[in-house]
Amino acid sequence: MKHNLLYIVIFSFLLSCEDVIEVETPTEASRLSVDALIRIDEKNIFSQAKIKVSETSSFFDENIPAEVKEIKITNKDLQNTASNPNFIILTQSEPGVYDIFKDTSFFTEGRLELSIKHNNQTYIANTSYVPSVPITKLEQGDGTLFEGNETEIVITFVDEANRQDYYLFDFDFNKYLVSEDEFYPGQTFKFSYFYDDEAKSGMQVNVSILGVDQDFYNYIDLLIIQSGGTQGPFQTPIATVKGNIINITNTGLDSTENTNNFALGYFAICQTYSATITLE
Repeated sequence: MKHNLLYIVIFSFLLSCEDVIEVETPTEASRLSVDALIRIDEKNIFSQAKIKVSETSSFFDENIPAEVKEIKITNKDLQNTASNPNFIILTQSEPGVYDIFKDTSFFTEGRLELSIKHNNQTYIANTSYVPSVPITKLEQGDGTLFEGNETEIVITFVDEANRQDYYLFDFDFNKYLVSEDEFYPGQTFKFSYFYDDEAKSGMQVNVSILGVDQDFYNYIDLLIIQSGGTQGPFQTPIATVKGNIINITNTGLDSTENTNNFALGYFAICQTYSATITLE
């Protein structure tokens, strides 16, 4: 009994010695966050435009799906007629998700403008289709890095000659990597990527290579650096990183940005090639 009483006294003393530490987390006004990366497979006659919109919340909370008034994509190089309009309006399929299917050529030919109307604000972004190259070989290696239990996959592709290319690699599990062809223009390029604990034997892993322009390459490269490679391009970054979606509310000119209420995220249309491997 005396021993039990002693333990209670010691435990109570330890609790009384604890200090309450208040940690100030970064705070910022809620902003519209837009995942408008559209992946195109040219083998398909129709392609899906799928855009996710949310509103940023506090530092530790998840973003909240947003319900917007309108999301529209316009092909500025197509003639607008009653029978064949040069725009598409996306409809909400689930909270915060808007999509539509359209002829693939609509996305691959011409200049594309995204327009979003939300909370009496108008946001726009402009982009053009960026081609990519196929993955010629995807295999599992037996190399390791620091811990010794990593899983290696080896990706091989052939860069397109006579153009400057930037690539975004999607390795599943919200893992991304960017590359440019400065040191391998027009050549076969082979490199390794290592998974930690998320990749298990028998698991199927889908790897994609996307063509991106230089601005999108720089944007994602900065996000990957900030997050330590653990978050995707459209999650709320540690620090505010502005993409190509600007607020033109009350500016009077489409080329003028309202810098007081910008949106987070990026609008890009990328040719995508994918390959799947089953891990051993």
